[in-house]
Amino acid sequence: MWSVVSTGEVPAGDRFDWYSDVVSSEVMPATLSCERPADFQGEAAVLDLGDIRASKFSLAPLRSRRTAAMIRRGDPEEYQLALLRKGATSLSQHRSECTIGAGDLMLWDTSRPSDNQMPTGGGQVQATILMLPRKVLPLRTQSLDQVLARRIPGDRGLAAILASFMTSLEDHGAECAPAELRRLSTVAVDLVAACLAQQLDTEDRLPAEVRTQALVQRIHAFIEHNLGDPELDPAAIAAHHHVSVRTLHQLFHGQEESVYARIRRRRLERCRADLADPGLRTRHVSAIAARWGFSGPVVFSRSFREAYGISPTEFRALSMNVVRAEHSA
Repeated sequence: MWSVVSTGEVPAGDRFDWYSDVVSSEVMPATLSCERPADFQGEAAVLDLGDIRASKFSLAPLRSRRTAAMIRRGDPEEYQLALLRKGATSLSQHRSECTIGAGDLMLWDTSRPSDNQMPTGGGQVQATILMLPRKVLPLRTQSLDQVLARRIPGDRGLAAILASFMTSLEDHGAECAPAELRRLSTVAVDLVAACLAQQLDTEDRLPAEVRTQALVQRIHAFIEHNLGDPELDPAAIAAHHHVSVRTLHQLFHGQEESVYARIRRRRLERCRADLADPGLRTRHVSAIAARWGFSGPVVFSRSFREAYGISPTEFRALSMNVVRAEHSA
């Protein structure tokens, strides 16, 4: 569960000082400043994944500076990787600086001085951050120094997969049991390592298990983006990722479901969501099935009933009744 703190619970005149104290005590010592502290609003939350932590922030623009003296006073000895969800921010660290916008990622080292500034007038800033102890990343410090304070576009390659993972973690992490969060911690570390190695062009130096986990996540992302293609099958997936079909099945061995089962489950889940959407109530059931890659209405109806114990038409009717009841309540 996310542990949340918010300035909404603090008197207006004390909010900025209170938020500054929370950051310095719970995250790391830093000097925070903003142009209008009396109007400051901010919220922060932390999710413990075991080996690492995830945090999310929503706050008015501010400046955060961390000096050598502050590092001596307190240092979690972490790499922190942020996905900016909204707004803009600039970071200077280790003779490098960058400005990122929504959808971008960037990395910093808590053991080095830094200066992070959010432009005033840009509105609320939202970010999801992975807080990674230095020992968990299988990359050398000298290599990671090259990607500090560097913009990593989150719309392509492994960075896009990592960004999607971090977004899902923020949206659904609270629903996961402790054992599931520990498994997600391993996935997070492997994705971060693979993403940063791709930025450094050193993917071949990663441990085999890290490369394998990153490949599995790429395959999952490929499936998600191609569910509507009726030609999506193990052969197409294997060809796109330059592996044999046998290797593809081996990658899924030991997971909770086979390649076929994952494709079928995700297609059914997308269809189920569409059938429950009041905005799509005039769209024919067969059109929804075709949209998500089912070969025909008979196959879809049989698969849907096997999965949910009810026909697609019956499910839609029940969903619409629930919506009407909620609106009339």
